[in-house]
Amino acid sequence: MLGLSVPHLRGIVRAFRKAHPGLTAPEVNAVAAAVWRGRTFDEKAVAIALMYAHASALDESSWNLLDTWVDECVGWGMCDGIGSGPIAEMVRSKPARFHHLMKWAASPNLWRRRIALYALHDFVLAKDLDKPFQLILKLLYDQESWVQRAVGTWLRECWKRDRRRTESFLRNHVKGLPKVVITVATERGPKAFREALRRDR
Repeated sequence: MLGLSVPHLRGIVRAFRKAHPGLTAPEVNAVAAAVWRGRTFDEKAVAIALMYAHASALDESSWNLLDTWVDECVGWGMCDGIGSGPIAEMVRSKPARFHHLMKWAASPNLWRRRIALYALHDFVLAKDLDKPFQLILKLLYDQESWVQRAVGTWLRECWKRDRRRTESFLRNHVKGLPKVVITVATERGPKAFREALRRDR
């Protein structure tokens, strides 16, 4: 790591956009790919931010480029950034891409599975919860703690938008539910509900 702050990284991207307006998808892809090849976390974070900042210009070649990056992502910081950033934007703008996330949910790579969950960001914020619940169900009993925490996080976010539906979902699938999923998912819920889930799991 170079140790650059988040505001500094964002400033780099803002300055680049100001200096190079109106870039096409191939141009964005080329610049972002060159930055991604850097050896530091900071460079990869800038590459992701560049793709996100130019989301409206991206195309299928951009999607394919991001897909190649996914298996190189390690750790929650990078994975959550690429998932909730450019990938979420591209899936929301073209919902047909959602089938890719469902495939990622079956990946042996735990970080690809976590990224699939964070790519639900734009659906959940728009209160369009059908696809999020479909994907969350596929990963609900995942054995990896980093995936379990992501499941809990997005159930918590679903709770904020539709408490009744999320509560029903949790009750219907409580058997064998990982403890951390319950803990994170019910942070906004009543203590009694959380304790009932823990008892019934």
